[in-house]
Order: sequence, then structure tokens, then C-alpha cells
Amino acid sequence: MGKFVLFSLLWWLTGNPLAALLIILVLLYLLDLRFIRLLPDFTKPIRRWRRLSALQSQLRLNPHDTPAKLEAARLHMEKRQYKEALSYLDGISSVMRDSPEYLCDKGIYLLQVGRMEEGVDLIEQALQINPRVRYGEPYLRMGEEYARQQEREKALACLEELAQINMSSCEVYFKQGVLYDELQQKAKAKQSFLEAIDVYRGLPKYKRRTERRWALLAWFRKTIG
Repeated sequence: MGKFVLFSLLWWLTGNPLAALLIILVLLYLLDLRFIRLLPDFTKPIRRWRRLSALQSQLRLNPHDTPAKLEAARLHMEKRQYKEALSYLDGISSVMRDSPEYLCDKGIYLLQVGRMEEGVDLIEQALQINPRVRYGEPYLRMGEEYARQQEREKALACLEELAQINMSSCEVYFKQGVLYDELQQKAKAKQSFLEAIDVYRGLPKYKRRTERRWALLAWFRKTIG
């Protein structure tokens, strides 16, 4: 009823039902971005492009800026530009080779370009230094890659390792559940979705905004079975 009243009011104000509907859709989209984040953020590519441009300018002034190169690599990774990401990481290998975060990132990127053995080797080095590096994400990434390679037992082994980590990421639990589902481990998939929901309930308010999307997706996947 409320939406109908709003639509009627906007129609009266604009004199056009399509304009009224468009305004409502924009409002719903903005509310989703602010509170739920189920819909894609269409401003994110623009913000990422602007940040990359700023980093490139920064690196032209200071080619040895390691944090800038690391951030640029991660932004290229988000864009699925894995070769570009690796070129930045290769440029800081002498400085960061003992950092578990660096080793983990580079290993994941290598997985994405098909260099499986090299990628797994670097990820395992990172896990030896810090078993909780990236909050369990490396186990998830290896599991996904093994699943793509039809190596089911190795994929499940990675997920079992991941299950031993007390994570605080709804996203990782949700993706773990999706992978379990793909591997026909329905009970474990449901448990992972439940873990995502439980983690969300225990998060502080400031953290819930970024994790709400994954908790809602987990609830939906758990509900539909």
C-alpha cells in the first residue's frame, strides 16, 4: 500500500508514470546500496578506475612505492586483469617475498592464470608463515581451482582445512557453502550457510554493512536447500 501511495504521489508530481517508476527504482537502488548491497554497485568501476589512475600517477613520481604497487595489483585483480596484477607483484618480489599476504595474493593470481603448481606452492608458503592469512581465503581459492580441475578429493581437503579456522567473514562461509554444494556435500553446505548467518549476528554494527549481502545470500541458499 505504501509503495502504491508513493507511486501515486510521484505520478501526480511528475505527471508521468514512467518517471515516477524510475524515481522509485532509483530510491530502492540507493537504499540497497546503503543498507543491503544485494544489487551491484555501478559506481564501483568508476571509483576503481579513478584510484588506479591516482596510483599510476603516484608510481610515476615514485617507482619504488611498494604499498601503491600492492594496492594496484589488488585493484587489477578485482577487474580480473590477472597479468597486470602479476606485473605489479613481480616488481615488489624482492621486498615482499617473506610477507604471507604477498605470497598469498601472488599465489591466488597465479591460480587464475592457470599456473596451478606455482600458485599452490606460494599459497602453501604463506600458510606456513601464517595459517590464518587472509582469514582462510587461500583454502577457498585452492578448493575452487581443484574443483574446476575435477580433483574432488583435493577440493574437499581444502574445505576441511578451511572449516578448522574460526573465521569472521560471512563472505568466506557463504562461498565455502557454495563450493560444498557444487561438490554434492549438501549437509556441509547448509552448515556453512548457517555459520555465515551466525557470524553476521555476532558482528558489530559497523561491520554488518559490508557483510549483510553475504548473510542474506546464505540465508536464501539455506532456505531453498
